[in-house]
Amino acid sequence: MSRTMLSKAQLMLESQMNKQYFFRILYPAVMLFLTGMPPLNMSAFAETEKVEGFIQGRNGDTMILRTTNSRKVVVALNDSTQVGQVQGMLKARRKEMSMAALIPGLKVSVEGVLSKPDEMTATSVSFKGNDLERAQAMQAGMHETKVQTESNQEQLQKHQAELEQHRGDIDAAVARFGQLDDYYILDEVTVYFANGKTNVEDKYIPQLLALAEKAKKVNGFMVEVKGYASSSGSTGLNQQLSEDRADGVTNILLQQGHIPLTRMLAPGAMGESHQVNNNDNEQAEAANRRVVVRVLQNKGVAGS
Repeated sequence: MSRTMLSKAQLMLESQMNKQYFFRILYPAVMLFLTGMPPLNMSAFAETEKVEGFIQGRNGDTMILRTTNSRKVVVALNDSTQVGQVQGMLKARRKEMSMAALIPGLKVSVEGVLSKPDEMTATSVSFKGNDLERAQAMQAGMHETKVQTESNQEQLQKHQAELEQHRGDIDAAVARFGQLDDYYILDEVTVYFANGKTNVEDKYIPQLLALAEKAKKVNGFMVEVKGYASSSGSTGLNQQLSEDRADGVTNILLQQGHIPLTRMLAPGAMGESHQVNNNDNEQAEAANRRVVVRVLQNKGVAGS
């Protein structure tokens, strides 16, 4: 090797060594002097990722995302997070949106920096317009269901309070009725049910309301409700079916027929007892799936 080539190689090596010395020794000192902060460590940069899924929950600046493969990711939002709705046939246009649009049920695509395997800070969140409409419709439906549920609970609590208020009167009426052997049956309606069902069909409601109106004209009337079931299936299930059927008819008499609680005998769950037909065929079973409602008047009360 010539002296000239050797000199060039030596110069290149010295230059390279000087660069390494600068970045290893001088660069940190210069950055600390100029900014008061240590130099950036490029190897410490967090990994970025893009995930897609549905917003499962939202609490302020924290969003729970359920991905398509059922992975749960906690997404942190901040003031620099860009929220947008993609538009156009090619989804090339983007409309800036408020973070208020990030509601549960919305399908989103999130880009951000991973701090942990299932935690990330979002730099951008995007979604489609029709996905937002579906999420809003779902939220509206859930709100209506919640309102209806709360209303039903209030009504149930109201009826329970009335029942407790009149419990003494009802118990006294039941005891009195139990001591009387002679009474008149002034009216009777039988409600039949489908197999395994407890809901009262609409066609029976006018009959029950007519019975209620007739009962109100009777001096000292009482209304008796007894539920029955066929003997098919388990005894425990049939007992519960007879109870639920009797309760359903009783609610109609109370709520729509406006029969006072003090005039109602406690609904009877008769289960499989008093079968009107042997369960040899479907028709015989149908005759036993019933609730019998009677308007009663004690003969002593009638005579007085």
